[in-house]
Amino acid sequence: MKLTLDLHDIYNRGEDIERALREVIDEAVQKKASLVEIIPGKGSGQLKKRVLRFLDQKEIKALYHRVEKDSKNWGRLFVHFRWK
Repeated sequence: MKLTLDLHDIYNRGEDIERALREVIDEAVQKKASLVEIIPGKGSGQLKKRVLRFLDQKEIKALYHRVEKDSKNWGRLFVHFRWK
């Protein structure tokens, strides 16, 4: 199962970004999704950095297996989960 979060609509609303990221990670854990695709867009790269900082938080990092930056589209990230 793959979940997708497109941040284009809320790129300039900090609290909404944080909430959306937390919700999609929580949903992935609840549904045992194997992959979450996060689309911060290309822009200046600030939103992507913010997403990576969010994913790097200790309590969030404990929930997923790894983060992959899309080599063909640098405005997209993949968060991989591993379930037993």
